[in-house]
Amino acid sequence: MADATVAGDLKKTPLYDLHVELGARMVPFAGYDMPVQYPSGIMTEHKATRDSAGLFDVSHMGQALLIGPDHATTAKALEALTPSNFVELGFGRQRYTVLLNDEGGIIDDLMVSRPLDPAQDGTLMLVVNAACKDGDYAHIAANLPDNVTLQIIEDRALIAVQGPLAVEAVAAHAPAAAELGFMSAAPMEFDGIAVHMARAGYTGEDGVEMSVPAGAAEAIARALLADDRVSPIGLGARDSLRLEAGLCLYGHDIDQSTSPVEGNITFCMQKRRREEGGFPGAERIQSELKDGPGRIRIGLKLEGRAPAREGAEIRLPEGGPVGTLTSGGFAPTLGAPIAMGYVATEHSKPGTKLELIVRGKALPAEVIEMPFVPNRYYRKPKT
Repeated sequence: MADATVAGDLKKTPLYDLHVELGARMVPFAGYDMPVQYPSGIMTEHKATRDSAGLFDVSHMGQALLIGPDHATTAKALEALTPSNFVELGFGRQRYTVLLNDEGGIIDDLMVSRPLDPAQDGTLMLVVNAACKDGDYAHIAANLPDNVTLQIIEDRALIAVQGPLAVEAVAAHAPAAAELGFMSAAPMEFDGIAVHMARAGYTGEDGVEMSVPAGAAEAIARALLADDRVSPIGLGARDSLRLEAGLCLYGHDIDQSTSPVEGNITFCMQKRRREEGGFPGAERIQSELKDGPGRIRIGLKLEGRAPAREGAEIRLPEGGPVGTLTSGGFAPTLGAPIAMGYVATEHSKPGTKLELIVRGKALPAEVIEMPFVPNRYYRKPKT
């Protein structure tokens, strides 16, 4: 990724030296040497994000541009690979979507932004998962029309700031950030440095993600961390935060066998695309929309304090197996263990009693609505 150097087989993001200086415990993740936690610990970092603001280095993720002669052409090229409506995506708007294989399974989930500047009409900005980016780029490039090209960005870092005080802290350096609505994006300056800011994130909290020049990433991170409201956050708390928010982790909660309907993420499919189809695996997906899928992702709250982890069998009380866990852990905000997994659809109704098999022992659990912790995304007041 941006300005990454190789240590052994692991790459380093532009913020690597800062992580080490801050005492982070570094671990291999998606080919990068990444901070899993800082000396304060995962629970403290999790709480800091929910109560104030946390700074996350997500520079390992892939950034790229789709470039065509006009917006309609580029949007239709991306619609041929995804089930989302990009033709009608407005200037300065962002959308969550998924790349689909021919069977309607999910190759990756990603964020797509349309630049605010009409002079950039015909360009769409992509942010893809770190572990999938090389495969994503190859898949996209191999399936584009001749007049649309994929341009991989190698000289940028990505910094997320999340939490109820996140935008306030960022706006002290980039005042225009305060004017963004949820899932909006715009170019602006951060202490005189040109950045691209999106009001979004993957914690369930308000916040922003900033695409910044690789060489300026450390200066920007240090400026934010000098603010008492902002704490450095590692991968450990990032995972517990997204789990509480009921958000999928690619390769765990969704994968190439999972359709968007099974994954319970049909919000990424707008009405026109649901009805028209025209995306890979449309026959399967439209059938599941009409008749329901055979299995579906659910949220579970466990009794007691013991957590259940990915791979645990989900069973009916005094009965047979009905599914498998894909994510699980302790939810600091709730003070209780939670999990997500797939079950046969007839057992997915909230209130359904189930059991999770952990080390041969049955742990009682109940299906509950997601998100586990209410999302606090910012909704710009209508004028």
